Amino acid sequence: MNVPKNQLADKFAGCILGGAIGDALGSPTEGRTPDEIKARFGGRIEDFAPPFDPARPDGRHKGDGHVTDDTLMVIALCKAYLAKGAQLEAHDMATYFMAEFADNPMWIPEYGREMPLIERAFYPEKYMFLRLRLASADPRTAGVGNMVNCGAAMYASPVGMMNACDPDMAYLRAAELFGAHQSSYGLEAAAVMAACVAEALRPNATVESVVKTALRLAKDGTHDAIAAVSEAAAKAPPDEGETRRMLRAAIEPYDTVKGGIQDFKLIGSYPSRLHSIEELPIALGYLIVAGGDFRNAVLGAVNYGRDADSIAGMAGAISGALCGRDALPKKWVATVTERNRIDFDSLAARMFDLFIKDHDDAYSRAVRVHREIVESAGLTQNDQVSIQGDSTP
Repeated sequence: MNVPKNQLADKFAGCILGGAIGDALGSPTEGRTPDEIKARFGGRIEDFAPPFDPARPDGRHKGDGHVTDDTLMVIALCKAYLAKGAQLEAHDMATYFMAEFADNPMWIPEYGREMPLIERAFYPEKYMFLRLRLASADPRTAGVGNMVNCGAAMYASPVGMMNACDPDMAYLRAAELFGAHQSSYGLEAAAVMAACVAEALRPNATVESVVKTALRLAKDGTHDAIAAVSEAAAKAPPDEGETRRMLRAAIEPYDTVKGGIQDFKLIGSYPSRLHSIEELPIALGYLIVAGGDFRNAVLGAVNYGRDADSIAGMAGAISGALCGRDALPKKWVATVTERNRIDFDSLAARMFDLFIKDHDDAYSRAVRVHREIVESAGLTQNDQVSIQGDSTP
């Protein structure tokens, strides 16, 4: 692989920390409108903010730099990869991942205590437990029947990391893996998100190459939604309010939640080849608007409202992978690490080491298979040159 290890390791850390920062910044504005955000916080949010509602009946502290279930699901999936020590497939979601999700307690910053992640998770994630653990459903199709939402896409970045620089493989592996959790356009979004991260980890990747990758691989309504939002983002004016309106107008025809985000309780999210989740296209839209600048991308998503933590988390993971850890605001890195009691750098380093091991193993397998094909076909050295491609100028 022609990528300096130190550069790629920095990009791994940028992806994990960038996603966590975006998630934590967006936590207080989740489910809110831009007008509600301005009224509550006295204007545009520029930094970690206190909870929107300081006196929640469930006792959760959603704000002040605390990450949500989005980041905790990312951590759980990373731990599942590390426990297996290799690439994951759908059946591993019923074993390695379910152990991290339902059995092994972890620190939940919003509650300030250790508890199983399943107790913090939203209903579509609990559905995964029902199907994989209680119903013993085939993991490859266990996501069928679930509410179609961003639940898988929001923690798909580790799949992109484990397939760094190979977005096509990231897409295929995510589509297979997350069949245990989602279906329809929810599954498609997870696969495209993983591919975007894998592309962003390339040494010469750009916002343009990430969006081009998403459009090349995305199918059905997800493709059309990304195309529409990307076109709107490219024309976005300097006025932030008008930009928000343009991006929302572009995604709305593909979004099943037409009104306020809380209306999903009335409308639902159903399988469709014409629709898309809102979060990934809007995250890509803010990457375009920000020109790849990490700070502007995540803050644009935070002040957009609606599912702000997931949108900002996805934008943060992709832009963090593009720019690397060293380019992230140092204050934000320190804050999100300290307030969540999570060693993101150590986790990123362990994932990077596992990726390098898996990549080396895959390369050795490919060389062995190539040699066996050549030998079994009775090819000569000259024949090998022809099948490998003549590199003579």
